[in-house]
Amino acid sequence: MKKAGVLMPVFSFPGKYGIGTLGKEAYSFIDVLRDTGNKIWQVLPMGPTGFGDSPYQSFSAFAGNPYFVDLEALIEEGLLTEEDLEDPEEFDFGDGEAIALLKTLWQKKAWEGDEKARNLLSTLNQGIDKYEEEDSPFKVNYGKIYVSKFKALKLAFENYKKQGGKIDKIYKELRPETVEYCVFMAIKNNYFGASWDVWPEDLRDCEKAAVEEFKAAHKDEIDFYAFIQYLFNKQWGKLHEYAKIKGIEIIGDIPIYCAPDSADVWAHRELFQYTVKGEPKKVAGVPPDAFSATGQLWGNPLYSWDVHKKTGYEWWLSRMDYCLEMYDTLRVDHFRGFEAYYAIPYGDETAENGEWVPGPGMDLFDAMTKHYGRKDLPIIAEDLGIITDEVKELMKKTGFPGMKILQFAWDSGPDNAYLPHSLTTPNCIYYTGTHDNDTLKNWFETLPDWIRNYMYMYMSRSHNDWNAMPELLIRLSMSTVADTVIVPAGDYLGLGAEGRINTPGTSGGNWQWRMSKGAFTDEIKRKMSEIVGVYGRYYHKEEAAPVEETTPEDESLLEEESF
Repeated sequence: MKKAGVLMPVFSFPGKYGIGTLGKEAYSFIDVLRDTGNKIWQVLPMGPTGFGDSPYQSFSAFAGNPYFVDLEALIEEGLLTEEDLEDPEEFDFGDGEAIALLKTLWQKKAWEGDEKARNLLSTLNQGIDKYEEEDSPFKVNYGKIYVSKFKALKLAFENYKKQGGKIDKIYKELRPETVEYCVFMAIKNNYFGASWDVWPEDLRDCEKAAVEEFKAAHKDEIDFYAFIQYLFNKQWGKLHEYAKIKGIEIIGDIPIYCAPDSADVWAHRELFQYTVKGEPKKVAGVPPDAFSATGQLWGNPLYSWDVHKKTGYEWWLSRMDYCLEMYDTLRVDHFRGFEAYYAIPYGDETAENGEWVPGPGMDLFDAMTKHYGRKDLPIIAEDLGIITDEVKELMKKTGFPGMKILQFAWDSGPDNAYLPHSLTTPNCIYYTGTHDNDTLKNWFETLPDWIRNYMYMYMSRSHNDWNAMPELLIRLSMSTVADTVIVPAGDYLGLGAEGRINTPGTSGGNWQWRMSKGAFTDEIKRKMSEIVGVYGRYYHKEEAAPVEETTPEDESLLEEESF
C-alpha cells in the first residue's frame, strides 16, 4: 500500500518552556497523523546541538538532545515544580512568558516603593521592543533555552539524588558511546565550552590516565549528563511505543559526517583523517557548481575508510544499531559520499581545490546486511544534487529508495527528473519540500512568472488558482507513482516564510520555527484525510484494545525496575 506522511521537527511543537519536546504535544501530533490517515512521521536529527543550533552538527551521534526532554513530565514525576520554573528571575525560556511575569513582579515592587525594581522596570520598558522581537512562543530562542533548560535539568538532577535516585543503574541503560559523550561534555564545560582540539594535550588526545583522573574528579558533572540521556531515552522510548500502537512509523535522519567538535571524533580520532597533533588532514564539502562558484566548504572531518574496513565497520554498525533502536526507518544524508567523497585540503578557505576520493561503496552495506541478516535495510538514501552513474549503480545495488523534490521540478522543462510524469520507479520518497526548502506557499508566491506559468500549464490551471496552489501541489505530489509522499507540516498549514525551517548558506534565524497550539484544526485535518484518501494513501489501523489518547503515565524515576 502506498503511504503518506508529515515532516515535523520536534523543536517545532508548541507548548510551555520555549521549545518543542517529547511531551503531550508530540503525542497529540501522532494522533493527528493517525486521524488523518497518514502513516509516517519524519523527524530531523535528534542529537545534542551546539553553536549554530543545527541538528546536522551534533556533539554526538549516540546521544539525544537535552532540549527535547519534557519538563512537564518531570513535574508530574515530582522532580520539578511549576513554581520552580515560573520564577522569572531564575528561568527565562525565551517564549515571552518571563518578560511578562518580570514586568508584573517589578511593577508590584515599584508600587511598594522598591527603587531597584523601579529602575529595572524602566530599563525593561525602554528595551521592550527588542525583548518582544526576540521572545516569542512561535520561535525558539536558543540562547535563553541553553541557560534555562540546563538550569532546570540540573535542578531535576539534584532533586533526583535527594530522593534516593540510583545513578549507577542509569549507566547500565546507556551505550558506551553515549557515556563517552557524557565525559566529553563534562570536560568541555570544565574548559568553558572550548572545542576538544584546544584542551590540554593529554585530554585532547584522550589519554586513558588523564581521562580517568578527570572522571574521578568530576563524577557529578558526568552523572548529570548521563541522567539527561536517561531521561531522553525514557521519554523517547515511550513516545515511540505510542506511535507503534497507533500504527505510525517514524523516519529518523542522520548526517553522513560527524561534527568536528564531537565526542565521536574526540574519542575515536583514529577513525577519521587527522594528524597526530589533532588537526584534520582534509575536510568535507562539495565542489563548485552552477549555484556556487567556489563550492561549499562544510569543514567536517572525513572518515579513514581503510581503518573502518579493518574493524569490520564496527563503529558504523554500532551507529546503525543506535539509530534503528530509535527509529523505524533511517534517512541517510549525502548518500553519494559513500560512493565517493569530496576531500578539501584543511585550511583552504573555499572548496575549489578539493578532489573526489573513492568511498567504501557496497562493502559497507554488505557489512550491514551481514550484521542484520537482511538485505532490505530500512534506509532512505538522500540522493539529491548531481548524481553520477556510479552513485546510481550503488543505489541500484542497495535497493534503497531515493528522494524526489517537487520544488526542484520546474526550472528545466519537461525532461526534469523531479516532475511527476518523469518518475520511473515507485521506489522513492516524494517530498513537496524538505527542511532546506521554503514553504510551498512562499516558494510559489516568489517564483519568476515564467515558472509559475509553466506550472499552470502543467496542471491545466490558471492564475485564478493562485490561492489554491499549495493544496493543488500537495495533491499533485500524492498522485505520483512514489510509494511514499511526505509533506512538511508548514505546507499543510499553509504557512508563508515564517514557517521555513532552514535556509542553507545562512547563519542565524534557522531551526527556530514553532507551530501554534491547535494549528491542525478540524478543517485542516479533514482536508488532509481527503487528500491522502483520494490518492489511495489513507492508512487505518485497528487497535487491539482501547488506548488512552493522552500521554502514557510515566513511572517514577525512583522505581528500580525502571532501570
